[in-house]
Amino acid sequence: FGHGSVPHRGNYLGFLKPALAMQASHDTFYFIADYHALTTERDPKALRESTYELVANFAALGMDFDHHTFFRQSDVPQVTELTWLLSCVTSIGLLERAHAYKDKKAKNEEISHGLFSYPVLMAADILIYDAHEVPVGRDQQQHLEMTRDIAQRFNHIYGETFRIPDARIEDEVATIPGLDGRKMSKSYGNQIPLFSTEKELRKTVMRVVTDSKTVEEPKDPDSCNVFQIFRHFAPKAEQDAWRERYRAGGMGYGEIKQATFEAINAEIAPVRERYFEIIQDVEGMEAILAKGAEKARAVADGVLGRARQRVGFA
Repeated sequence: FGHGSVPHRGNYLGFLKPALAMQASHDTFYFIADYHALTTERDPKALRESTYELVANFAALGMDFDHHTFFRQSDVPQVTELTWLLSCVTSIGLLERAHAYKDKKAKNEEISHGLFSYPVLMAADILIYDAHEVPVGRDQQQHLEMTRDIAQRFNHIYGETFRIPDARIEDEVATIPGLDGRKMSKSYGNQIPLFSTEKELRKTVMRVVTDSKTVEEPKDPDSCNVFQIFRHFAPKAEQDAWRERYRAGGMGYGEIKQATFEAINAEIAPVRERYFEIIQDVEGMEAILAKGAEKARAVADGVLGRARQRVGFA
């Protein structure tokens, strides 16, 4: 999963909750993508801090570190060796079709070799753990298709080496709007932080942009930024009741903002204190990462060994 600023409510609904739910049915491997982060992150301190924030988020929300594998990508250097083996069978043409590369090129932005070749590292991330399924949203499906192409090319040249993973398409991935109505994203600076103090959370929710309709006027809940956040945290009965109040008029946006704050706070409050305890325990977080890395390396060694043997290494 991604590596960046403090995880926000959009990350929580779109990835963290579904990822944790998968523990009930799958043997999961989740890692902090700090190798990938180097394509954009130039601050070593920020890289370390965001690593710990991600560990604390998963720990507070209930990740089962004993029965599932959670680790830091850079603690499994085997993945970079596999990346080189895969790079040698990956065409430039395939990499030039990557959406991230094409977007940067269209904007005439600087493109590093790391950004250009990162689909190969992503393929190694998946293939080195013998993954059966990879959960992706439809907008990320290209990543897995490229991984399958690279694995099939390697298998064609050297013989059956890699399991070809299937996509687990997440059609219902929640997209939560940010403070300004656009998709919640760190790049827009419109996030509602996942873990903040109660006071900070209320202050942030009160900043959500609304239109200028008066209290008396009827309003449309489906076009209201506040309601689009509220509906992800409130039961359906409450949503329906608020929809009626919107359409009837006589309701101010301050009321629904307060209700939204209360709904979010009710879901997060039980684990907020746990998060702030964990984030202070660097030694404990490193122990979590060390345990996960040991389990991940054991699997990675076996798959890398197969690949080394196929290409002719000892």
